[in-house]
Amino acid sequence: MVPEAIGSLLLFGLLFALMMIKIPISFALGISSVITAIYLKIPLLIIFQKMVSGMNSFTFLAVPFFILTAQIMQEGGISDKLIQFANVIVGRIRGGTAMVNIIASMFFGGISGSSAADVSSIGAMLIPAMEKEGYDKDYSVAVTVTSSVQGVIIPPSQNMIYYSLAAGGLSISKLFLAGYIPGILLGVSLMIPAYYIAVKRDYPVGKVISLKESMSIVKDAILGLITVIIIIGGIIGGIFTATESAAVAGVYALFLTIFVYKNMTLQKLKNVLVSSSKTLAMIMAIIATSSSFGALLAYLKVPTLVANFFLSISDNPVIIMFMINVVLILLGMVMDMGVLILLLTPILLPVATSVGIDPIHFGIIMVLNLGIGLCTPPVGTSLFIGCAIAELPIEKSIRAFIPFYASMIILLIIIIAVPQLSLWLPSIIAH
Repeated sequence: MVPEAIGSLLLFGLLFALMMIKIPISFALGISSVITAIYLKIPLLIIFQKMVSGMNSFTFLAVPFFILTAQIMQEGGISDKLIQFANVIVGRIRGGTAMVNIIASMFFGGISGSSAADVSSIGAMLIPAMEKEGYDKDYSVAVTVTSSVQGVIIPPSQNMIYYSLAAGGLSISKLFLAGYIPGILLGVSLMIPAYYIAVKRDYPVGKVISLKESMSIVKDAILGLITVIIIIGGIIGGIFTATESAAVAGVYALFLTIFVYKNMTLQKLKNVLVSSSKTLAMIMAIIATSSSFGALLAYLKVPTLVANFFLSISDNPVIIMFMINVVLILLGMVMDMGVLILLLTPILLPVATSVGIDPIHFGIIMVLNLGIGLCTPPVGTSLFIGCAIAELPIEKSIRAFIPFYASMIILLIIIIAVPQLSLWLPSIIAH
């Protein structure tokens, strides 16, 4: 067996072996990279240089600012305002609190860019509230967890930034714009089974809010949603880069929560900084080690081998995309989303583009696929958080997820089949 083949087996074998014994993913990536480099007689200095260069990106600086902004808005009470706003829009219909949950996730996802943050903040309030109103616990968890996937698609999405970096610097503004229509369609597709089940089980109708109270709620919520306008409008209008817009949004969010909402105390600000630092440290470690892992993938010509393997089976774009989606969904069930984007993009993007898939379109397909994995056992992060909040064993929740899984899979097929759902907005707005 040639050294390259042994090197590839060693690289992936070590990674999965270390993951199986519960070694943190960043350490698993780094250890497997170092040992494989030693076997291939690649100087370790090169491996460590790749780790540093992976983080040495102006675009990557957007990630800590987005994380900080999301934490400020969460601690500062923005999620409360968005839930109240969603209640004004859809709260009065049958199963209104479930609809509020989905709409609130759509709004909060546009601020946090994180499924886990969405479940943690909105779920902590709405899952107990839904139970109190008479909703079944498994239904409440299913609605909360699946609707949180909107956070990874609707901009600003940290995962889109990872994809941009892994794809060699694709336009972040185009990726952000490409996520709007699929993200909104995801919300609509989840509201259909949520409403059907609510009617079938005779869940309660939400209360009617007075016009005066509604106006006050809308005003407060719009102030929070301006954060998204700063980010997206600044990038699209050419006023800011993605990094600059994230920083400006963070300053605005801090001003808003301190001087307008008046919810941000010194203790809460300390919590924001500590929590953001922990999250950022984890992300930086993953990006650094995945950069060295990716460099070894390129050295071993793994992307070329994978592309040749897929094309040896068929050159039909439909069959190729079917195989890619199966791989993404299966891996999304067992590995972290950000890691998979960083590792799989250099491997699968050339395959997708070889059969005519636009790189921007493929980014949406990849993120939605892996977003479904966040709701799926055995490693679905959002699923674990939702079940922990509800104190519900995962195995007792899965049946309630089936209608929502079906809606997401159908939407995924539609997005793959109709590229303009992802590409239309970037084609008319982005420069």
